[in-house]
Amino acid sequence: QVQLVESGGGLVQAGGSLRLSCAASGRTFSSYAMGWFRQAPGKGRSIVATISWSGGTKYYTDTVKGRFTISRDNAKNTVYLQMKSLKPEDSAVYFCAASNSPWTIRLAGYVDWGQGTQATVSS
Repeated sequence: QVQLVESGGGLVQAGGSLRLSCAASGRTFSSYAMGWFRQAPGKGRSIVATISWSGGTKYYTDTVKGRFTISRDNAKNTVYLQMKSLKPEDSAVYFCAASNSPWTIRLAGYVDWGQGTQATVSS
C-alpha cells in the first residue's frame, strides 16, 4: 500500500498557475505509474494526467494538453502537476493516485489514493 499526501491547491484567477505536489511513502515509488485525477461538484472522478514509472511516458486528457505538465522525482518520491493558463472549468478537487503497474491510463488500475486538494479558478 502507498500513502499519498497532496499539496499545492488554492484559489487562483483565470489564466493563472498552480503547482500540485504529491508525496508518496510505502512501496517502492519508482516501480509504478502515478496519476492525477479530478472531481468537480456533481461529477465523477476523471483522469487528468498519468506518468509511467520512469517518467518516460505521459498521458494527458485532451482538455489539459498544452497547459498542464506531469512530472516525477523518484529520488524524492514525489509527483507533480504544473497547471498553467487555468480556466474556471479546471476547478475541482485534484487527487493523486498510485497504480499497481509500471504504466496504465485505466482508472481501475489506480489502487491507492490521496485525500485530494482543492483547486479553484475564478473568472
